[in-house]
Amino acid sequence: MTGWHGLSRRELLKRTAVLGAAATVPLRVALVARQAAPLEGFVTLTASEADTLEAIVARLIPTDENGPGATEARAASYIDRALGGALASSRETYAEGLAATDAYARASKGAPFATLAPADQDRILGEMEEGVATGFEPSSRSFFNLVRSHTIQGTFCDPYYGGNADFVGWDLLGYPGLRLVVTEDDQRMDAPRARHRSAYGFGRFTTPTELAVGERSEDDDGR
Repeated sequence: MTGWHGLSRRELLKRTAVLGAAATVPLRVALVARQAAPLEGFVTLTASEADTLEAIVARLIPTDENGPGATEARAASYIDRALGGALASSRETYAEGLAATDAYARASKGAPFATLAPADQDRILGEMEEGVATGFEPSSRSFFNLVRSHTIQGTFCDPYYGGNADFVGWDLLGYPGLRLVVTEDDQRMDAPRARHRSAYGFGRFTTPTELAVGERSEDDDGR
């Protein structure tokens, strides 16, 4: 698929990798996304809002012949949980932006955004990105950029934080997971084998919920 302004999916993933989105996410946002609720269902957004958001993220990083996308990574669920905590200040922005997206879709295409054909959804998202879609405050471009940023976080973050379900985002980037040791065999390989291991699967790493910054884990070997 070719995305916004001719940006291919492959190029999007390459740029995402360069920006480090596969490994980093704001700590407070990520922690609340992890703590807020079980992985199933939406807890902050209304059913209508969730439908619209899921449709948006599905087009921002789509599922196609090259592999899964934001839907399989559960990026919308990640955003939903963050809006219940660290991103609570953006809750109203999302409510207004998602409602404006639906209203613009109804006005321009005669149906809610989530029910439109993918090509029509892409056209609306393109107009939002360009800032020409009406009914948004302060602008459709501002809301588009906000959702795109959070979608990238939810697709490529460490799975500990509630997104990147089943490591699908890391697989898209070819990121093998955290490695504390690189063996000679690893160095001889064209590409390292995926280990699908979160940073928090290693004993020397501490989870934010268990230790305050600067405290030591019982598993810490003192080095």
